[in-house]
Amino acid sequence: MFGLLFAKWPAWIIGVMNILLLLVGLFLILVVLIQRGKGGGLAGAFGGVGGSSAFGSRAGDAFTRFTIIVAAIWVFLIMILVKVA
Repeated sequence: MFGLLFAKWPAWIIGVMNILLLLVGLFLILVVLIQRGKGGGLAGAFGGVGGSSAFGSRAGDAFTRFTIIVAAIWVFLIMILVKVA
C-alpha cells in the first residue's frame, strides 16, 4: 500500500526533504540549547542571573512542548526519507 505512495516521487523532492531535515535538525539543536535545564542551561552560562529566566517563569513548559513538537517533526521527516530511499 505504501509502496505506491512513495514509488513515484521525483529526485528533487527527496533533495528538498533532505535540506528540510537538515534545517529542522539545526533548529532542534538551537531550541534545546536555549532551554533552561537543572544546571541553568546554556543561557545561564553567558552571565545571566541564576534564578531568573529570560523568557518568563512559564517558559520551561513552553520550550519543553515546543521541543517535543520539533523533535516529532524531525523524526517524521526521517521516517519518510527512509521509506522513500
